[in-house]
Amino acid sequence: MNLTHRPFSDDDMPRVQAAVSGWIRDAGVCGYGHIGYLPHRIYAILRGRAAGDLVRVWEDGDQVAGVAVCGMFDAAFDVLACPACRGGAIEVAMLEDAAALTLRAVRSLDPARAEVITDVYGCDTIRRRLLAQIGFTQYRQWDDIAERDLSARIADAPAPAGFTIRPARSDDAAGLAVARNDTFDDSWTAAQYREMAARLPGQLPEREIVAVAPDGRIAAFAVLWLDQVNRTGLFEPVGVAPAFRRLGLARAVMTGAMGELRRLGAETAVISYDATNLAARALYRSLGFQKTGETLGYRRG
Repeated sequence: MNLTHRPFSDDDMPRVQAAVSGWIRDAGVCGYGHIGYLPHRIYAILRGRAAGDLVRVWEDGDQVAGVAVCGMFDAAFDVLACPACRGGAIEVAMLEDAAALTLRAVRSLDPARAEVITDVYGCDTIRRRLLAQIGFTQYRQWDDIAERDLSARIADAPAPAGFTIRPARSDDAAGLAVARNDTFDDSWTAAQYREMAARLPGQLPEREIVAVAPDGRIAAFAVLWLDQVNRTGLFEPVGVAPAFRRLGLARAVMTGAMGELRRLGAETAVISYDATNLAARALYRSLGFQKTGETLGYRRG
């Protein structure tokens, strides 16, 4: 292979997602996850930072061979490598390049810091072996991954009286920013939310299912990502604002979202959640999700 790499641009997203969908089809989901993670990480997690500085696209001629998202949460990176690139020097080179780029980002914030981290699927023995080979050590279990067959019956979960479950609209940006900030202790602005939506190729506002309170506030939300090639839908993220918890709103938005995914042709729904979050585990189990895997944290430095 004659590999080159360059900075990512927004125009790359459709072809990168198409490439990853094909890798999943050909080699299985282990090592890749879902194509919805790419726009979520680039446009939400790296929000306000230049993606071209922190995301790399690897190419073999006119074919995408890999993608690296660096500097997430300051010190984290992720690398997706094509099946033919895996298990040897090419994948190692991608990992080392992403680790170096992330370390530069870390040290631009704090010159004394030296640690970089990456998460890997527990089933991905190839990546785990290579990370150990280049000096990374496992230090945590992070997320549980759960799936649900969408052909099974989806039980009704009506919203409480006065609440409305509906797709998001373009004029919901301010309310969605507030809801995310309240839910995740974040710092979204309405302008940032609108910008993210505008930069997501093919991602329509109605792919986010929301619960609207009687006073008009966004109380809960579930964002949907669809891989049409592999007929899988991903929830990322799902949240309920603190003032509206224990009302059944997470169940209501997810039930509505699963119906939407099935309408769009998805056969399987996927969600990941902090393995220590027992309330989330109980909710997703009650909705028919079964654990299928986990992610493990590795670090170096």
